[in-house]
Amino acid sequence: MKIGELGRVTGTPVETIRYYEREGLLAAQARTEGNFRIYDASHVERLSFIRHCRSLDMALDEVRILLRFKDAPGENCGDVNTLLDAHIGHVAARIRELRALERQLRSLRERCHDARDAAHCGILNELSQPPRQGASNEGGHVHGVHGGARARNAGK
Repeated sequence: MKIGELGRVTGTPVETIRYYEREGLLAAQARTEGNFRIYDASHVERLSFIRHCRSLDMALDEVRILLRFKDAPGENCGDVNTLLDAHIGHVAARIRELRALERQLRSLRERCHDARDAAHCGILNELSQPPRQGASNEGGHVHGVHGGARARNAGK
């Protein structure tokens, strides 16, 4: 099958497939005389595995490690367990950060109950204040929440 069909079968955009090839997650395919890459069921399986890992918010480096174990089925999977435990820890930390962010946003929302002119909007006025030094996440700013998953998973 050609790359477009591989994309349709796995629900993966063609550009993402090419990206995974550039990153070494999928082997670059030999080309036909017509310069088309040809893929088979093993590529569907590997790409599906990658997509499943990515749907669990695993970083490309984590996927790379898991693929190494998948490619060496006789290896002990203790490091796979360790990797997953670490990933669970990252997810739990992000959940805590997101809950703190939610509390902060709810607190900010409480600053303006009624629609009024923007000059007297409690939300806009609070956002205009410099961040409080030494404030907890409750009243301060939560850094890294938006950048956490996106930075770890840049590039699809």
